[in-house]
Amino acid sequence: MGRRRTGLSTLLGERRMRPALELRALAESDARELYALVEANRERLAPWMPWAAAQTLAGTVAFIRHAIDQEQLGDGFQRALVVDGAIAGVAGFHRLDRENLSTSIGYWLGSRYEGAGVMSNAVAQLLDHAFDEWGVHRVELRAAPGNRRSRALAERLGFVEEGLLRGAERFADDDYRDLVVYSMLAGDWPGRD
Repeated sequence: MGRRRTGLSTLLGERRMRPALELRALAESDARELYALVEANRERLAPWMPWAAAQTLAGTVAFIRHAIDQEQLGDGFQRALVVDGAIAGVAGFHRLDRENLSTSIGYWLGSRYEGAGVMSNAVAQLLDHAFDEWGVHRVELRAAPGNRRSRALAERLGFVEEGLLRGAERFADDDYRDLVVYSMLAGDWPGRD
């Protein structure tokens, strides 16, 4: 029971998906390129991503190793978003709750790729996977209240805002920040039978 692709184009306002996007598993050989992307976008990522301000090349290697282990354990996965042969960002599932048939999604994108439908396309593909391949009932997305781009993407794709989690995300020096919680249920995802 796959989702009709016409639903995605309608959902995204008939926007052409340019440039072409490939979602692929991360490999240790991606570490330098991925770290360079973090470095180039550190200032704009740091307010929203607790890891971004202090991310190092070694931390990037550790993240990739964790992503490989996560996928081998069948507990979610992370994907490199590749545009024209270059890594443009990362998106994936934090973990898979098999008992409750739920998962949560996270993502980030380099600034030069914004506004072209790259992340909307990637998240739509990930949602297809979660609902069609894993058969989950619920996908959760959390974003900082001030992260307008991330929240707009969630709302554009049809996620429902559920509320505010106070002090839910820890940044450096015990700086706890709020998160807005969104969810998508299997029956909510457009084009599903």
